[in-house]
Amino acid sequence: MPIPTQSQIGGEQQTAQTIADSIATQLRVAMPGIIQSFDADAVTCTVLPAIKGNDSGVSGDRESADLPLLVDVPVIFPRGGGVTMTFPIKAGDECLLVFGDRCIDFWFQNGGVQEPLDSRQHDLSDAFAIIGPQSQAKKISGISTSAAQFRSDDGSTYFEINPTTKKIKIVAPGGLDVVTPKAEFSAEVLVNGLFTFLGGLLGSAAAGVSATISGAIEFVGTLA
Repeated sequence: MPIPTQSQIGGEQQTAQTIADSIATQLRVAMPGIIQSFDADAVTCTVLPAIKGNDSGVSGDRESADLPLLVDVPVIFPRGGGVTMTFPIKAGDECLLVFGDRCIDFWFQNGGVQEPLDSRQHDLSDAFAIIGPQSQAKKISGISTSAAQFRSDDGSTYFEINPTTKKIKIVAPGGLDVVTPKAEFSAEVLVNGLFTFLGGLLGSAAAGVSATISGAIEFVGTLA
């Protein structure tokens, strides 16, 4: 008995949909992840994908399952022109995993333009990690809406640039160390606290009085 045309069409459509669904479940674009470890020398990390995948259960039905740990994932730091901004990466930090269109193995090893090692596409093996996305469980608070800040998560320490006031502000409760052979200031310097120098004090005035000091002065040592 001939199979009705409608049944044939339905079977073909179902088969096509099954194939499409199978491809879609293996197609990776981007997803959040959780850092498990960071290798500062290799600039890579091990990441646990934060969204579960699907696997075939005992009955053959699709079941939710953890995706495998991703190892040797290249970490993306803001970089360009000979300058890189780095920051410490700890286990538990959240990240965004972005998956390459093609195999990145040869590029990762050698840089430049390379042939893909194999034909895989949008695969878990070809992930990059961008550190920084925040779930509501781990979001920071107290974000400035008027200035750019490079800050600690708790907001206690920061370097701030304010485009309105044209000022740079540094808040460092633990102190500030500047290592340089010479620091030059183009105009006035105001010190509100104790001013201490260890290597001597030398100065001159371009015009007028060289120095004005109000209050008592105590010298310990000799005047040359």
